[in-house]
Amino acid sequence: MPDFYWIPLEQLPPHLISVLLFLFGAIVGSFLNVCIHRLPEHHSLLWPSSHCPACEQPIRWFDNIPLLSWLILRGRCRRCRATISPRYPLIELAGALLPLLVVHRFGLTADALLLTLLGWSFIVLLVIDLYHYILPDVITLPGIVAGLLAAWLVPRVSALPSLTDASLGLAIGGGLFWLFGWVFERLTGKVGLGFGDVKLLAMIGAWMGWQALPFTIFAAAVAGSVVGLSWILLLGRDRTLPIPFGPYLVLAAWSYLYWGADFYSWYFNAFIPG
Repeated sequence: MPDFYWIPLEQLPPHLISVLLFLFGAIVGSFLNVCIHRLPEHHSLLWPSSHCPACEQPIRWFDNIPLLSWLILRGRCRRCRATISPRYPLIELAGALLPLLVVHRFGLTADALLLTLLGWSFIVLLVIDLYHYILPDVITLPGIVAGLLAAWLVPRVSALPSLTDASLGLAIGGGLFWLFGWVFERLTGKVGLGFGDVKLLAMIGAWMGWQALPFTIFAAAVAGSVVGLSWILLLGRDRTLPIPFGPYLVLAAWSYLYWGADFYSWYFNAFIPG
């Protein structure tokens, strides 16, 4: 199947394309905030409409403009003046910048579109796990299927794996690490790898292929260890409190898209000569 290129967009000036991507991404970022707020509580994403968590009054459209409304209102509800977390504009900004970064790296292609969708889902998973210590099945399980479909429908673009590699990534990321977590828990009585993390690894494997898993797990483990030890030693964090692993997996997997091939090349040249 040939690569897809969005020819009408390519005929537009590059700066206009960037502006359109940023604006659309900011709108999506506003919806990501809805997902982050409502999915952990199992609430509908469509109903009721956006409202202030403090006074529960509906937010009017001109107070719900991504990025701008938070700045104009100075981070407070217009009615009750309750503080609105800066997390909301930060998520909107992340949603807006993501398609710019992906298109800059992969161009206006089908894989850029698919990877942007993946990146937006990663943002939701990262923030929910950071705050609630869960990785919702409503994202990871459909994400696994979507990764396999992407590999099947767009098999020849370089950013996505072949269907074989995607299937192996699913099997290794989901199957082997589920087995590792199950055995570790039976032997020690402790949770070594949460099953939400296993589903996320399966999703990463399905989207990026089995080749992404060594880099992702190694980078996530190193980053998680450094941050966790820093929290304990420098900030006095309770050792018994859980540390969410999902954010590190997400960031490591996304890093693999940009630097994974260079890392593998450096590693094999440095440690496995010939």
